Amino acid sequence: VGDASLDVLRGGERPLPTFDVPYFKYIDEEDEEDEWSSRSQSSTEDDSVDSLLSDRYVVVSGTPEKILEHLLGDLHLEAAQDKETETLLDDFLLTYTVFMTTDDLCQALLRQYPLLTDQGKEEDSDVSCRKRKVLHLVSQWTSLYKDWLHEDEHLKQFLKTIYRNVLDDVYEYPILEKELKEFQKILGMHRRHTVDEYSPHRKNKTFFQQFSLKENWLQHRGTMNETEEIFCRVYITEHSYVSVKAHVSTSAQEILKIVAEKIQYTEEELALVIVTFSGEKHELQPNDLAISKSCESSSRMFVYRKDLTDSLNPFAENEELQQRSVRILGINTWDLALELTNFDWSLFNAIHEQELIYFTFSRQGSAENTENLSLLLQRCNEVQLWVATEILLCSQLCKRVQLVKKFIKIAAHCKAQRNLNSFFAIVMGLNTASVSRLSQTWEVRCIFDPSLNHKAYRDAFKKMKSPKIPFMPLLLKDVTFIHEGNKTFLDNLVNFEKLHMIADTVRSLRHCRNNQFVPSKEHHELKPYVHHLHVIDNQQALFELSHRIEPRV
Repeated sequence: VGDASLDVLRGGERPLPTFDVPYFKYIDEEDEEDEWSSRSQSSTEDDSVDSLLSDRYVVVSGTPEKILEHLLGDLHLEAAQDKETETLLDDFLLTYTVFMTTDDLCQALLRQYPLLTDQGKEEDSDVSCRKRKVLHLVSQWTSLYKDWLHEDEHLKQFLKTIYRNVLDDVYEYPILEKELKEFQKILGMHRRHTVDEYSPHRKNKTFFQQFSLKENWLQHRGTMNETEEIFCRVYITEHSYVSVKAHVSTSAQEILKIVAEKIQYTEEELALVIVTFSGEKHELQPNDLAISKSCESSSRMFVYRKDLTDSLNPFAENEELQQRSVRILGINTWDLALELTNFDWSLFNAIHEQELIYFTFSRQGSAENTENLSLLLQRCNEVQLWVATEILLCSQLCKRVQLVKKFIKIAAHCKAQRNLNSFFAIVMGLNTASVSRLSQTWEVRCIFDPSLNHKAYRDAFKKMKSPKIPFMPLLLKDVTFIHEGNKTFLDNLVNFEKLHMIADTVRSLRHCRNNQFVPSKEHHELKPYVHHLHVIDNQQALFELSHRIEPRV
C-alpha cells in the first residue's frame, strides 16, 4: 500500500493492486446483512485484478486526511451520488467532530482546494473538478449543520477564505459560477450571525473556542440566550414541583401566574422564593428574571403562601393537594393525547443530530450542547412521574380505578398518533413500584406490558409512517451501546466502521421527520395542563402516598 499510515483489507488469496486509500472492507452482495460481523469476506478463486478494481469498498478506518481525500475522490458532480458515497459523506460530516476539530477540517479542505499558484501541470478539467468537489462538500456540510456552527469563528473565516478563492478562480474557470452563487448565499447566511466584517487579515487574530469533541471531549457553544427555553422547576413542597417550560428571560410574575393557576390559588396569595441549600431565602420581585436566579448554584425556586401580614409560609407536604379534584377524569382522552403529542413534537423537532453525538461522546456531563435533547428526556421522565403522582394523589378507590383506565386510553391514543415517547412514559408511570403495588386498583386493569422487547418495538416503529416520535431513551441506549462496545481509534487510525454505525442510528431522527408534523387545533384549556405538569419527584414520598391509600396487609 502506498501510504504506511493506511491499511487495505480484502478477502481472497490473490495479491491486491496498490491503492493510496484508507482502510477498507469489501462487502459481498450476499453478506450485506452481516456487514459488521467480520473484518473480511472471502472471494472466489476466479477473482481477477479487474474485478477487484470494480468491486465496492466501504471505509473501515484510516487517518482523517486520507478519509477526506478518498471521500472527495468518490464524489460525483453531475450525476446523483451512489448510495455508498452518499452514506460515507453523511457519516463523515455527522461524526468528524469525534476525531478532528472544525479548524482541522477547514484547513484540510483548503489543502484539497487547488490554488492558481499550485496547479502545475494538472489538466484544467481536473483542477476545476477538484475545486467543485471541495465546494460541494462544504455546501453539504453547512446544509447539514444549519445554525449549529453559526457562532464558530473558524468556520466563518474558512467560508470567507474559500469564497475569496472562488472569486479569484471564476474568471479562469467559468464553470464555478454556480458554486459562487451558492457560496454567496451561504456566506450571507453566516454573516447574519456575526458582527465581524470581511477582512483578509482576520485570520491572524485569535479565535474563540473550537466546536469539537477531540480536545477535552466537550467544548461549549456558548451561554444560554434570552430566547432559549428550559424546563424550570418551581417546588411546592420539598418533594413536589410544577414543571414550567419558559424562556430564560421570563419574569417572576409570569412564572407565578402559571404556578398559581396550576395549584388553584390566586397570585396575590403566593410569592416566589429562592431557597439555597443552606436555608437562606430570597423573595423574587415581579420583574426579576426568575430562571436566571434559580439557576444559580445550590438553590431552588419555591412558591410560598403569604398571610395577611405578608409573611411567607411554606406549604406542608401534600397539604395543598389533599382536597384536590381529579381534573383529568373530565378531559377527553384523545384531545389530551393530541396535546401531549403536539408538545412532544415541538421538543423532538428542535433536536439537532449533533446533540446525539455530543451526548454519546461527552465525558463531562454538561448539557450546553444537548439542550433540546435534554428537554425531551426530562419531559419523558416528568410524564412518567406525572402519571404516578395523579394516581397516588387520588384517595377514592373508584376514581383511582377510572384514572388508571384513563391513562391506559391516553397511552393507546399516543401510540395511534405515533408518539412512542409519551406512550412509553405513561406505561412506565403506570408500572412504577408505588403504583403497581395497588392491588385493589389493579383488579380491573388491562395494562400494556411495559417489558415490550426491543424487537417488538423496532418492528412496530419501522411500520409507522413519518412523522413519528421515537422513544428517545432507547435510541440513546443504542448509540451508547455502539460507542462503549467499540474503540474509536484502532492503531491510531479512526475506526470509521464504528462511526458509521453511530451515524446510521443518528440518521433515524431524519427519517422520523421526513414529513413535517402538522399540529392539531390547540385546546387552550388543555395547553397549560399538559405543558406545566405537577409531579412528585421523590420515590419515598410516592411510596408513602401509596401505603396511605392502600396500607400494606
